[in-house]
Amino acid sequence: MTNHTAAAIEVACDGAMQVGECPLWHAEEAALYWVDIEGFSVHRLDPASGARRTWRMECEPSALARHAGGGLLVALRSGFAHLDTDSGAVTQIAPAPYDTATTRFNDGRADAAGRFWVGTIYEPRDRQAAQMFCLERGKTRLVWSGGMTVSNGLGFSPDQRSLYHADTTTHRIDRYSFDLQAGTVADPVEFQRFSTDKANHYGGRPDGAAVDSEGNYWCAMFEGGRVLCIAPDGTLLREVALPVRCPTMVAFGGADLRTLYITSASYKRSAEELAAHPLSGHVLSLRVDVAGRAEPAYIP
Repeated sequence: MTNHTAAAIEVACDGAMQVGECPLWHAEEAALYWVDIEGFSVHRLDPASGARRTWRMECEPSALARHAGGGLLVALRSGFAHLDTDSGAVTQIAPAPYDTATTRFNDGRADAAGRFWVGTIYEPRDRQAAQMFCLERGKTRLVWSGGMTVSNGLGFSPDQRSLYHADTTTHRIDRYSFDLQAGTVADPVEFQRFSTDKANHYGGRPDGAAVDSEGNYWCAMFEGGRVLCIAPDGTLLREVALPVRCPTMVAFGGADLRTLYITSASYKRSAEELAAHPLSGHVLSLRVDVAGRAEPAYIP
């Protein structure tokens, strides 16, 4: 049964991002990190004190992971880098494995073995030329190529046997069989597909996501103004209406991992939309009943 109960949405961090993305809860620091892709920046919030820090990047950052050696792993248009959050130093780990004139990294997440998975966005969007890569112990390998234009929605099931992935352009979410030990995927099946008809009951398209401790897939619906919670069998469990039209990704945080953080975008939105949704670009939060899971660190 779908729960449409209104949620108590709070503003977690005041100030609009252009394209807020990849919220990441750092349990050891009790802090939330995220990126502003078009703002070329990485952000940190200490929710207890309200203290914020920002690091400027040389090009677009899109995804983050905790780095086992300290600091963060950052996926940039230019490749993978380590951000020392104490000194602010950024050190390249591996260059971009694509043509940076047409492509950049997009959504990414570390797996339980310490690898970092990240897909790309093919910016001309005239063909399905995006790719999925995996950074493992400093080496980049191609996992698959094509069949998508905007790679998004990465998530792993609690039993580590499934990988979820969305192609935002086709409004489709797939589930792959995942072999954690080998770091491979196989046998994709369609998990969800949403309407592309923007004239009739358009509900947005799947963007970033996270999987909770019960295996439910929480997905931000870009241009849909909502977050969906979907059970492993595909049943829609909950729909949360948001005060922004373009949520981008969700993450579980807080001491009990029951605070859902939601990033959003304001970039290239109409003046009418921004007037109607003045919280566009802000980081939002709400309390949920089911806890998330602590995010693994990338192991160099």
